[in-house]
Amino acid sequence: MDRPERRQQGAGMIDWLLETSSVHEFLKHLVDDAVSTSGADGCGVTLQRSRRPTTVVSTGGVADKLDEKQYGQDDGPCLQALRTGEAVHVPDTLAETRWGAYPRFAAGLGIRSSLSLPIPAASHTAGALNFYAVGPDAFTDEDRHALALFAAQAGGGIALAQRLADAEDFAHEVQEALASRSVIDQAVGTVMQEHQCTAQEAFDLLRRLSQETNLKLRDVCARLLTGVSGQPPAPPPPLRRRP
Repeated sequence: MDRPERRQQGAGMIDWLLETSSVHEFLKHLVDDAVSTSGADGCGVTLQRSRRPTTVVSTGGVADKLDEKQYGQDDGPCLQALRTGEAVHVPDTLAETRWGAYPRFAAGLGIRSSLSLPIPAASHTAGALNFYAVGPDAFTDEDRHALALFAAQAGGGIALAQRLADAEDFAHEVQEALASRSVIDQAVGTVMQEHQCTAQEAFDLLRRLSQETNLKLRDVCARLLTGVSGQPPAPPPPLRRRP
């Protein structure tokens, strides 16, 4: 099949990364595009999570069931691609003799052929792209070659998306730390004014209250400020991003 739009896949992944707000949304774009530009009727993305394979996003209705069957018996084309780093092609599930009961299970769900492709990372295989089709011999040589390139591009996109997500998480943690510090500083100032003591003495007093009440120091300070002003402490302004 001639699918000229495949040439734009690499650029498309960069566009998705710029336009999407989460790794999950990026992966959803990825599988939708993969299915639309191949002979597949469904696709699932398997990633390693805490050393266990997990289908993080899928399309087509049966990909989740097929992946879960493989995870349950700890064997199947998806897991073989993940573990060996090599593509696994199943021309016809009715004629397949590998992986125990899995091929008959797939045929029972109306899936006659599949293609599992490793998603490469810098030093290991990060996961697998699993394509499923209702007809036998659905994946031509051209399909297999093009989708292998797509999986390689997906590896880079997934790695970058995860780094962006990690950066967002870090920024959130920094913002939370700043909020806590702001509340503590305000409470220290209030105690200093009320008790005519030093900053260290005020902090020590708040810390003892935290230990005695079994509450976090930030919560003790927030309660103190709310009691004094009648309103919860205002959060610090959000972090500004460099232009």
